[in-house]
Amino acid sequence: QVQLVESGGGLVQAGGSLRLSCAASGRTLSRYSMGWFRQAPGKEREFVAGVNWVGGATDYADSVKGRYTTSRDNAKNTVYLQMNSLKPEDTAIYYCAARRELFRNSDSAYDYWGQGTQVTVSS
Repeated sequence: QVQLVESGGGLVQAGGSLRLSCAASGRTLSRYSMGWFRQAPGKEREFVAGVNWVGGATDYADSVKGRYTTSRDNAKNTVYLQMNSLKPEDTAIYYCAARRELFRNSDSAYDYWGQGTQVTVSS
């Protein structure tokens, strides 16, 4: 079992930055690919970013490409999501998720989820 805990969310003005962390316990994250998802009120959960456990390849949703960066520190068992140039439409609950295979952009492909952290961007 992998337990995931997100942190780093909060209220920020448009154009600002936040860095989310996803800390794991129970198992080492080094053998898990990680995905970041978000869910805004009244909307379905959507893929934001992913990073593979092998090779470290990443991918991003078009809506965040060039503004968000995900990275992992296996020694700290933590994955990060750096969010820059934030927009009001980025407001959502952000979740990290883990799976043993390469990352996918479908939330149904993930086995473990954190509880989420709220990100609110004011205009």
